Amino acid sequence: MLLKKILCLVFALLFSVSAVNAVGKSKIEVSAVSAILYCPDNNEILYEKSAHKKLAIASITKIMTAIIALECEDKEVKFDYSMIAEGSSMYLKVGDVIKISELVKGMMMVSGNDAANAIAISLGGSMEKFADMMNKKADSLGMKDTHFVTPSGLDDELHYSTAYDMALLCSYAMQNENFRNIVSQKSMSVEFISPDGQKMTYRNHNKLLSLYDGCIGIKTGFTKKAGRTLTSCAERDGVRLIAVTLNDGNDWNDHISMYDYGFSQIENISLCDSQKIFELPVVGSKKQIIKVIPKEKCCVSVLKNQKENISEKIYMPHFVYAPVEKNKAIGEVRYYIDNKIICKTDLITSENCLYDNERNI
Repeated sequence: MLLKKILCLVFALLFSVSAVNAVGKSKIEVSAVSAILYCPDNNEILYEKSAHKKLAIASITKIMTAIIALECEDKEVKFDYSMIAEGSSMYLKVGDVIKISELVKGMMMVSGNDAANAIAISLGGSMEKFADMMNKKADSLGMKDTHFVTPSGLDDELHYSTAYDMALLCSYAMQNENFRNIVSQKSMSVEFISPDGQKMTYRNHNKLLSLYDGCIGIKTGFTKKAGRTLTSCAERDGVRLIAVTLNDGNDWNDHISMYDYGFSQIENISLCDSQKIFELPVVGSKKQIIKVIPKEKCCVSVLKNQKENISEKIYMPHFVYAPVEKNKAIGEVRYYIDNKIICKTDLITSENCLYDNERNI
């Protein structure tokens, strides 16, 4: 009987260890070779599986191509023979004239390799020079295990990234309003300059926009070498999460499972706003106390089991001398979890405070 109890305890321990992820125990199982669930608001990794493994990434490469394009001048592009590409396409024709921003729409909807080539050659001068632009951007974002060769993600031995690096890229790209507006659409119309008046509608390949409530993007991918790759972003109750899976034959369901788990573990809370009032002594005025308030609302996404660990620290002088103007920065309030700052904002005066011989307002 004792031996049976010991064996049961051992099996229970083994099961709990096998289910451990970045934030504790979880029964998530994904089919992906590599995966991550990431909260950009607080840099929290909620789940990961071989997230730093270098792999082929297919068309999720186009996230980098798109964000570079949207940060450049929105110039006109004349499609030529050097821009023709194999694989998925917008079906651009030689002689078509179209703006960069319109190319981005088509590229992100139907993963047009022709659009990716057109962007790369028009902005970089050549595919190689545009790849240099992509790699410089990757370096600036801290994507240490990434190297780009093509703007489209077609297979190349030297073209690779990781789930973690792609989560960083997605986090950055989703801060761009134009990018976010494009990838959140289920379909978009693209207007051409030439042929004059031509307009084409493209449907987004990202089915997760319909499958998961709160999904707001971002990009699918597939090649035989990379398998199915998927990056997505979802928001609920002020919490934004990013999921990435590489080489995953069950990616839609895996993203749904990760999001269901993630949103059950984390929430967005308000730590302070303009209704939170601090008092500061004043010297040299009829008013002995001046009211001080947070300049901005402090909202942050935190793990539910860490809420009790949040601490507040106020940084203000012991007193101030009059006169003091309204909206003057007088200090700072910071919020911590385990000595790590999770949110901070200036403390500002909410009123004017004058000398004794002046009228207080």
